[in-house]
Amino acid sequence: MSENPTQSTSLQVFENVEIGIGTWAWGDRIFWGFGNGYGDQDLREAFDLCCQRGFNFFDTAEVYGQGRSERLLGKFMQETNYPVRIATKFMPFPWRLSKKSLRRALLASLKRLERDKVELYQIHWPFPPVRIETWMEGLAEAVQDGLVEAVGVSNYDRAQTQRAFESLSRLGVRLASNQVEYHLLNRKVEKDGLLRQCQELGVRLIAYSPLAQGALTGKYSPQNPMRGFRERRYNRRLLERIQPLIQKMRQIGQEHGGKTPSQVAINWVICKGALPIPGIKNLRQAEDILGSVGWRLTEQEVAELDEWSDRVTTG
Repeated sequence: MSENPTQSTSLQVFENVEIGIGTWAWGDRIFWGFGNGYGDQDLREAFDLCCQRGFNFFDTAEVYGQGRSERLLGKFMQETNYPVRIATKFMPFPWRLSKKSLRRALLASLKRLERDKVELYQIHWPFPPVRIETWMEGLAEAVQDGLVEAVGVSNYDRAQTQRAFESLSRLGVRLASNQVEYHLLNRKVEKDGLLRQCQELGVRLIAYSPLAQGALTGKYSPQNPMRGFRERRYNRRLLERIQPLIQKMRQIGQEHGGKTPSQVAINWVICKGALPIPGIKNLRQAEDILGSVGWRLTEQEVAELDEWSDRVTTG
């Protein structure tokens, strides 16, 4: 049996992509403090560096910065000749009740991105009241109309992923991805079977917040805690508890030529078979993030990190 062209296309979006770039912080003032310590020029420099190094997969969403993330990406892409792959997302707000709302949102995203199509379009959350099957029909129509090359979901559990996969399959479209939180401090998808399920179905698991919103960078400690919204989740008590893991990451990094905790944490995600999309806000962060690839942790080092992860996140 020959492969469905639509299914084949869905795989191309991830071809030769080992790491992506998350743009949640681009234009987001409320959570990330855009405009206070970083701005458009910082993001432009980081964008250029990533593209120059061949890291051209950028993940955004219509709600990031209330659309500003998409607009910034659109502006940057217009000012460069680098090939760029874009993944964005549709937010199923409770007042969005039909496939038409998905189409309108997609067209609005394309306008902000200044693109005729995007490589990957995702449902941001499995929110009610609209059935998963309805949104999958909308995604399939977007593929058939040439507005997107591949489609995915985000924050879907195992049952929801299966429903999405089967619904799209009936329509001749492949579910390309499921984007979920996954890092050394949150291994839920690994332990509940979602990661394995995605691998068995041929669905790429995209790992957002692979640095646990900065907690795994080694920058923060009980003496230097996070501020703002992130402090609620990664408070002084948790930062103190994870210090042995951070120290282990530093040790392993030294054994690989001085890799940083961030680079070790992201490489761990890659070794697990997922696609990490760490966020960047400036040139320094971009340089650090791009040092996460081109080398690999050993199986023993991955196992050691797993063990230390379990020690600091349980009990």
